[in-house]
Amino acid sequence: MTAQLIDGTAIAAKVRAQVAAAVEVRVAAGKQRPGLAAVLVGENPASQVYVRNKRKACAEAGIESFGYELPKTATQKEVEDLVVQLNADPKVHGILVQLPLPDGLNEERVLQAISLEKDVDGFHPINIGRLSMKGREPLFVPCTPMGCIVLLEETGAQFKGANAVVLGRSNIVGLPAAMLLLHRDCTLTICHSRSKDLAAICRSADILIAAVGRAEMVKRDWVKPGAYVIDVGINRIEDKSKKSGYRLVGDVAFEEVKEVAGAITPVPGGVGPMTIAMLLKNTLRGAELADARS
Repeated sequence: MTAQLIDGTAIAAKVRAQVAAAVEVRVAAGKQRPGLAAVLVGENPASQVYVRNKRKACAEAGIESFGYELPKTATQKEVEDLVVQLNADPKVHGILVQLPLPDGLNEERVLQAISLEKDVDGFHPINIGRLSMKGREPLFVPCTPMGCIVLLEETGAQFKGANAVVLGRSNIVGLPAAMLLLHRDCTLTICHSRSKDLAAICRSADILIAAVGRAEMVKRDWVKPGAYVIDVGINRIEDKSKKSGYRLVGDVAFEEVKEVAGAITPVPGGVGPMTIAMLLKNTLRGAELADARS
């Protein structure tokens, strides 16, 4: 059996088109165009690429984007002061502080400084806290985990009563993804590098989300036949046949796992495009929240 390929690029394009259409309806109705402020501290090349891609996606969706760059020598106060300034700017409906921050900066304090109503990354402790509680709704959900859920929904996954396993427990992906699955009535297991018999735990999953950051860790015999497999990992491995000298792979050994899984995301072209799509959707939501307050 060969798994159904979960095409994140196509599903993300659908979400982005929906956002673009909603933005134009807003503007035609005389409402403010949504605006996203991206704050980049330092000169991390990967972060620069991510921010550039996000700004390009904003332009395509009709969302205004505002770029702010601070040197890696920026102080904690300078970063927090910029965030406070953006909180007060009515043109800005979402604030994105690109992570990781340079050494010496307190990431949690910066995230706490972002207004709850503009926390489009969904990392504010109150938004994460609400996500973790039964009967509470966060204003925003982190983009990558929500993207994973949308991929599953679009592919027809059934959540209620399903055994869901999340491999990885990061604040950015693993833990929020686990909470989203729990809220959808899955029976949930979170595992990590210190879990005993990882293969057996993963093999029990009807839905498996791999977000551990280890190249091709999940093998064929780790996967239950017919399972939905969402691969969040992006890892570089040496490949001398490539001009760059490397190729990108996920946390799942795709070529062998696709022969047993029911549906699987590729890397690249799976979860990655969904992250930016959900960021655009969250920015639109930020503008809608501002409407409700005005």
